[in-house]
Amino acid sequence: MSPGCATNLSGHDLNRFMSRNRFFNSRLCRSMVASCCLLSIPVAMAFESVREQEIAQCWPGEISNWGDGRDRAAMGSPLLFVYKHAGAPAWFDSALVLSAVNKAAVAWSHCGIPSSVLTWPAEVELQRGAILVQWSESASRSNFGLANLGNRTLSMGPSAFQLLKTRNPGFDSRQTLQMVISHEMGHLYGVMSHSRRCVDVTSNYTNDKGEVCTIRGGASLVPGIEYRSLMPTACDIQRCRIANGKSAIE
Repeated sequence: MSPGCATNLSGHDLNRFMSRNRFFNSRLCRSMVASCCLLSIPVAMAFESVREQEIAQCWPGEISNWGDGRDRAAMGSPLLFVYKHAGAPAWFDSALVLSAVNKAAVAWSHCGIPSSVLTWPAEVELQRGAILVQWSESASRSNFGLANLGNRTLSMGPSAFQLLKTRNPGFDSRQTLQMVISHEMGHLYGVMSHSRRCVDVTSNYTNDKGEVCTIRGGASLVPGIEYRSLMPTACDIQRCRIANGKSAIE
């Protein structure tokens, strides 16, 4: 979810992410109730209907990205993830985070790259190239999440989630956790450039030029409403298949 990803590094910077993305601007700095009440029920339902369609379907020619990276083959096939719970925020128990990692891995494997998830310790597997999913302030560079292809790690930042909880204690941060894991795991599967489709889990809502992501039919993002999917969408999977030399899903 980063405005800038190096070749072997991807992630999202907390301050830039919060300032540039409507999700964190509205949910961290405004009351959820106040912001959501700006929409009438029929408008909100119509908005959600379009979002559900975008998640489930990828129309021809609809794939679009910001050009801030180049898609590539996955880190391996099959992929093996090892989850280490040490350092996690107290309100996330091991089973919860492990479940989120498993859900993301299962969803991304639909692009034709099988995967499995183990719990730490798994030193032998890590020595053989497994990807470590961990909580680390330094490895995440204080971001919510950071995928380091060179080090074969997916790191989550405890302080970023602490700030989210401090700013909005009532918000269900499990959604953010799933979104971060799904997004960063996408980079490990080879989806490097951030999507211009607001709904894609690999999306950035804006780029460095201030341009805004797109919604099918020309609608605009609504303050206070998170539009990005928690899991890879049909277009995310399509991009992953193309990057990995798999046939496109018709």
